[in-house]
Formats: sequence, structure tokens, C-alpha cells
Amino acid sequence: MGTTGSGTGGALTIGVVVARTGRLVKLGDPLEFVMSRLEPELRRIRNGGRHHEVRVAGRDSRSSADGAREAVRQLVRDEGARIVLTLAGTEVLPAVADTCEEEGVPCVSSTFPWQVYYFGRGAAEERPFRWTYHFCWGLDDIAETFADLWEAAGGPGRTVGCLWNDGPQGDWSRHAERGFAPVARARGHRLLDPAGYREPADGFDTHLEAFGTGDVDIVTSAATGRDLALFRTQAAERGLRPKLITCSRWLAYPPTTTGAGERPAQANVATLVYWTPNHPYRSSLDGTSAAELAEAYEQGTGRQWLQPLGLAHALFEVAAHALATADDPTQPASVAEALGRARLETVAGPLDWTAGPVPNVATVRLAGGQWQPGRRHDWELRTVASRRVEGLSPDGDLVPSA
Repeated sequence: MGTTGSGTGGALTIGVVVARTGRLVKLGDPLEFVMSRLEPELRRIRNGGRHHEVRVAGRDSRSSADGAREAVRQLVRDEGARIVLTLAGTEVLPAVADTCEEEGVPCVSSTFPWQVYYFGRGAAEERPFRWTYHFCWGLDDIAETFADLWEAAGGPGRTVGCLWNDGPQGDWSRHAERGFAPVARARGHRLLDPAGYREPADGFDTHLEAFGTGDVDIVTSAATGRDLALFRTQAAERGLRPKLITCSRWLAYPPTTTGAGERPAQANVATLVYWTPNHPYRSSLDGTSAAELAEAYEQGTGRQWLQPLGLAHALFEVAAHALATADDPTQPASVAEALGRARLETVAGPLDWTAGPVPNVATVRLAGGQWQPGRRHDWELRTVASRRVEGLSPDGDLVPSA
């Protein structure tokens, strides 16, 4: 897997852009695990009356846009990739998708709000992408989920302090038409949004002063773990203890601490739940359940399961489905057309590119969760609000973030 050279032996190649080095390695780890786990399942795919040999080739994005672009070109030109898959970050994922558009090869990606993926890359409903496809939740879904949590913590009509940066996360959160803010306001909540801060932050005096005078008892954020920890420390020093903190970024990963006895930045912070071992889903490839996948990951790696694992697995399910249903899986245009009409059940839930909300996008359902002291692990993600995910039951109660 991931060998160099142009000889593909006539096999259909699934290319994978995976972060093996750099700051996104935590996101690359579940993708690397799934690549190795599923490679035997993917060696032969039946399309109609024919069987096709399939190989999987990976390239390191180096956690950078330039590295991602180079990885795509190597996969297409050296490995003959018929389809490219990725989980990536704010700069890396668009670079992968845009390069696939340039190279004329189908791409499937995830873990990136669909509005940012779609409109942020210049598409419009009347002018969709030709080659690139995506599945994820939206900023509107985040807002609805967080509003559920705010209302569970303090009732309707809250004043919510916004800890948003001056980069893409903050800009899209406050976007007047397609962002988080208009949906949250439509639920009756007042958002107090001081000027965006530069990452990494050196302090939050402006935000803390505004939150203190604005009678804020709930804070919502898209901060990194480092900046969230700094905010919580400085807030406590000022005697500001929000009843609830919700955060949509970096909360997919189990909390870590830097010293004995320290509480991690994520402690009792509420966040998105998009995949857990308790989700009632199975793989379309081999019937593996969400619980079995999480257990295999923990047994195989010695590390705690993490949410991107389910989406990483679903990427390969979608690729296999497209190659199996394309009119001609050897032709990139035919594979892209198969993606556009794809409807399948995966270990990450039902995915349907025929249902929108815009062309090239399928949505993932969200629940609300919170990082709480665990039984099997030091900190565990508890599902505390699940009405938006059919068949998923809560396994915890919402507790104050303070």
C-alpha cells in the first residue's frame, strides 16, 4: 500500500491523502488505521458482471496545503488513482479538493462543514463542482445542536458569548447568510460577539470584559484546545464561570493534560457528536458495527477511539460503492457520476447525495455531547442530546461546565 511508481497493473487505484506528519496527524491516524484494515476487503470489487482488481495508495499531506496538492498529483499521475479520499483540515481539505478538480479525478472528503467546503470554494447551486464530493454536517446543524444544549442548560433566550477567531472558523461562524449565527439567533438567542482574536491567542481581556458586562452565562467557541484552555484559566481568574461552554473544534479527540492532576481544556465542555460506538450503524462493506470498529481500533492501536474513525471508514465505503456502481469504473467521469447518485448505509450513517442540501454534498446527522470523567478512560464523550439521530440513546446527563 502506498508504493511509488507508475505501474498499476491494470488495477483500479483508490488514492488517499492522509496526514502522516505535521499538526493534523491526529486526524490522519484513524484514516491510516482504516486503510490498513480495509485493504483486503477492497482488493476485488464487482461491477455488474465483471470483477476489478483494486489497490489502495496513500500519500502524506504533510498537514499543509502545498503538501496536499503535491500528494494529489502524485496519486493521480504516478499511481493512476481513479478516486481520491481525504479527511483534512481548514487549509488542507480545500487544497485536496481543488487539485482534484484541476486534475479531473473524483474526490470524496469529510470532517469539514459543508457550507465552507461548498461556498467557500466558489461553488453555487447553479454551478456545482464536477469532480469533488463531500459528506458532513453544516454550520446550521452545529447551531441547532448547540442551541439544544444551551436551552437544556439554561432555558430559552440565552445571551451567549462567542469566542471566535479572526480566521475562517470565526468568519464562517458569523456569516450573515450561511453561518452559525443566523440559525442560533433564529432560535431566540442573543449572540455577543467581540472582535475576532488572532490565533494563537495571547489573552482574552476583550472577550472577558464584554462577557462580564453582558451577563453572559453560556460561551460558544470554535477555539483550539490551547486557546480554550487559556480562556478558561483567565475566566476563572476573573471569577467568570460560564454555566456551559460549547465548542465545535478539536473536541473530536480525547482530552489530554500536560501535568498530573490537571484538568484538560475539554473537561465538561459540550460539543458535537457525529459518531460513537453507540451509533446504530453498520458498514456496507463487511457489516462491522460502530461498536466493533471502535473496539478494533482500541485493540489495534492501544489508543482511545475517536469520532473521525467512523467517517474515515465511510470514505472507503463510498469509494467502493462508486466503483461498483459506475457505468465504467475505469473512467473518472463515470465514477464521478456514480458519486452524484450515490445512496448508501455506512458505519457513519445514511449518506444520500441525491437529497442535497446542495449538489455534491450529503449530510451527517449530529447529536450533542460532553466530555466527562470516564469509566474505561479518564475522559469520555457522553451523548447528552440525541433527538436528531434516530436510534441513538443518550448515555449521560448534561452537567455544568464550571
